[in-house]
Order: sequence, then structure tokens, then C-alpha cells
Amino acid sequence: MASVTTRRTTSRTAPPPPPPPASAPAEGRTRPALDWRIRFAALTLVWGFSFLLIKVGTQGFAPFQVTFGRLLFGSAVLGVALAVKRERLPRGLRTWGHLAVAGLLLNALPFSLFAYAELTIPSTLAGICNATSPLWGMILSLVALSEDRPTRRRVAGLGLGFLGVLTVLGAWQGFSGLDVRGTALALLASLSYPVGWIYVRRTLAGNPHSNLSLTGGQLLLATAQLAVVTPLFTSLPARLPLVPLLAVAALGALGTGLAVLLQFGLVSEVGPTTAQMVTYFIPVIATAAGVALLGEPLTWSTPVGALIVIAGAALTQSRARRSARR
Repeated sequence: MASVTTRRTTSRTAPPPPPPPASAPAEGRTRPALDWRIRFAALTLVWGFSFLLIKVGTQGFAPFQVTFGRLLFGSAVLGVALAVKRERLPRGLRTWGHLAVAGLLLNALPFSLFAYAELTIPSTLAGICNATSPLWGMILSLVALSEDRPTRRRVAGLGLGFLGVLTVLGAWQGFSGLDVRGTALALLASLSYPVGWIYVRRTLAGNPHSNLSLTGGQLLLATAQLAVVTPLFTSLPARLPLVPLLAVAALGALGTGLAVLLQFGLVSEVGPTTAQMVTYFIPVIATAAGVALLGEPLTWSTPVGALIVIAGAALTQSRARRSARR
């Protein structure tokens, strides 16, 4: 779900997926046919339903196959967008090398980890684990980015966020009934995003290629990585079950390809501060979808803990929002 961030950067550690920096609106730019609020809601739904689609996909395919299909369909959508806009993929071995690492950290690895995690944990829990990325990101940014400094509000947000995680996991019950392996994989997936963002920020900031071009190259390389890995760890499916296949196709075409295009448009129109707020609605949609459509169990600690996680994540981003408004 994540895309490359280039050109003008801010000091924020954004939640997944990180919106590219906004550029000044061009004179006479044609206004989009759909109001940005409608596109914001569509992006929220697409990313929120992604965890349900992963769960359905793994019911018919191996996790690596789900990820490969997701990247393949997502790359196809961006390929069409590049052709329509008559943009080319990036040039230069150095740029492609950095994009290969970005594709691993922001796409191939977290997508695969979430797919493996959802073999044993509900999609609702995976969606909530995804919301911890800003919390991991704050910790990493304090170490790796010298310009990021802790504030009382951000530290409070970090503590609040992890309190929410403990609430979701039922710490007061000794984590009874918790699938430790699946939950750990989902949390590792959420950790992979900020690691990738910091890498991109250090290596691709100021790159002259467009965000669409760079993200297209990133997804293409991530797809190539899975094309190599998948045959090594899986065998060809004996059949192609329709519902899981449609889930994987929707996950890639909508949740990865179309979502990136919506993201670019929102950031360009309303700025990264507003656009990144979509992340706070993702666990809400993921939980509602998992409970309503998959019949996943829901206890009081899940929605309460999710709200605490979201509040903590919002606090960790508070300094960046003030900077973005200047």
C-alpha cells in the first residue's frame, strides 16, 4: 500500500501508506470530476477492505501467491496510468537499486507478512496492527533522523498507542487465546513500512522523476522479487478458485494500483496532512468488514484498543501537522 515519497519532504513519520509531498497547485489546473471528500472516502474503503481481501485470498492461495498476484495487478494499473500520462519509468542504475530496496521494504515484505499473518489471525487484528506503523515510525525516526526530536505530546502518543495495542491483545488476561506468531508477523509488517520510508527519505528525496514513475518502478521491482520467491516456496495451485482469485485481483487493482492514484490526487489537491488522515479510518473499516462479512469475533477490547491506538498514532504526528501548516 505504500508508495515512494520524493522531492519536497517534511519531518513527519507518516502512517502507512506515506503520501508523497504536495507540490504547489499549477495555474489553471483542471479540477477533478469528483470532490476530494468522495475520493477520500473511496480510499478509506479500499484500504480498509484490503485486510478482508487478503483473508479471502489466502483461503484459496498460498500467502506468497496472494502477494505476487496483488503486486502483478497493482503494477498493471500503474502501467496503464503511465501509458495514459505518457510518462516513462525511471532511468539510472542507482535509482533502480534504491527502488529495489524500497519495493522490498514497502511492498514485497509487508504484503507477504500480512498474508502469512492472516492465516492464523483475524483480518480485524491485522488491520489494527497496521495502525501501529506511526508508533514504530516515531521510535525509528528519533534514532535515524537527526531533525526529529521527541516532544511530550509525541512521547505521550507513543505510550498511549502501545497501551492500545496491549488492550487489543488482552494483556490483562495474559494474552490468552492470542496467536503469537500471526500477531508478531503483522506487527513486523507494520514495522517494515517506517523502515522503508526512512530509507526512501535518505536515498530518493529530490529525485527528478515523478512520484508516479518512481512508484511504478517500485511496484515492478517488487513484483519481480515475488516472481522469483514464489516458485521457490510454493507449487502451482491445482485450480483457480473464483472468489479468492477475484479477491486477489481486487486487492491488487484497487487496493494497490487505484489507491496509489487516488492518493497522489488527494495529496496534490488537499496536501499530505489531510491526505494522511485516511490511515486513522483504516482499522475502523477493517474491523467492521471483518465482523460483518467474515463473521470474525469481536470483543469490547478490540474496538476500544483500536481507538486508543488511533489516538496515540495521531498524537505522534501532531508536530508534523503543525509544521505542515506553516
